[in-house]
Amino acid sequence: MKEERIPVSRVINELELKLLAGEADNKYIRVSDIKRPGIELAGFWNYFVPERVQILGKTEITFLKELKPDILKERIQKFFSYELSCVVVTRDLDIPGVLLEEAQKTSTPLLKTHISTTRFASLLTNILEEALAPQKVIHGVLVDIYGIGVLIIGKSGIGKSETAIQLVKRGHRLVADDLINVKKIGERELRGSAPEVSRHFLEIRGIGIINVRTLFGAGAVQNSTVINMVAKLEKWEENKIYDRLGIDNSYDQIMGIEIPEVVIPVKPGRNLAMVLEVAAMNKRMRSMGYNAARDLSSKANLLRDS
Repeated sequence: MKEERIPVSRVINELELKLLAGEADNKYIRVSDIKRPGIELAGFWNYFVPERVQILGKTEITFLKELKPDILKERIQKFFSYELSCVVVTRDLDIPGVLLEEAQKTSTPLLKTHISTTRFASLLTNILEEALAPQKVIHGVLVDIYGIGVLIIGKSGIGKSETAIQLVKRGHRLVADDLINVKKIGERELRGSAPEVSRHFLEIRGIGIINVRTLFGAGAVQNSTVINMVAKLEKWEENKIYDRLGIDNSYDQIMGIEIPEVVIPVKPGRNLAMVLEVAAMNKRMRSMGYNAARDLSSKANLLRDS
């Protein structure tokens, strides 16, 4: 599921836009894509997408000013005949009067910014993709370890929350316990956070609910993090063969995105917090291009061949 829309007023506030004409109340943006309607203003409307935010930069405004008055009015009336979420003029450009008139007549928010067109498009896209990103709720514990977002999963009672509190005591940060809101940002990133009602809370069997921020301070919690790795805790099985080298990568798939996964067997006396710290540091090294297992294998092959 995802947010179906965000109010235009939110974009106005976050990007400090000026409302020149029309009304922003009860106006919503429903898609994260944006549109620079150059070819449409030239008269080709076949593939126009009115639900996108319309951005008019120097090229579009200059083109409009060069049109004959009757053609200009016709094109602008056609433009505003669609149900537009809003129109933004960048670079503090002077706006043709007919544009203001039609925006006011159709109650379409006509906004203005001093930011350059390319820069504004980038800022707006980031806001819209974050707000309108597909999302789902998953079970687990999410912690930030050395800047690596680690999603801890496993069966109920395996020790996820206890491991998280050990990590907090070692200086790392809790993001979410039990229920995690996961947003898919673009096609390559997952960002996790806690529902507002349960933010900073963690359940420990035998003790109950604790407020991590209250007990350990503001530095022990974090509102959200990118999910870089999945740590699956499972009960130790004597006859099961576990990966001892780590040459081959294993992945979990969440919302169509593959996330590196490590399976960590749990048995009494094993320091899971320390194991996860090492796993996070190893993930960081791998992201920098270094794989210890392959390095060792290469050195072993050299010794064997010499």
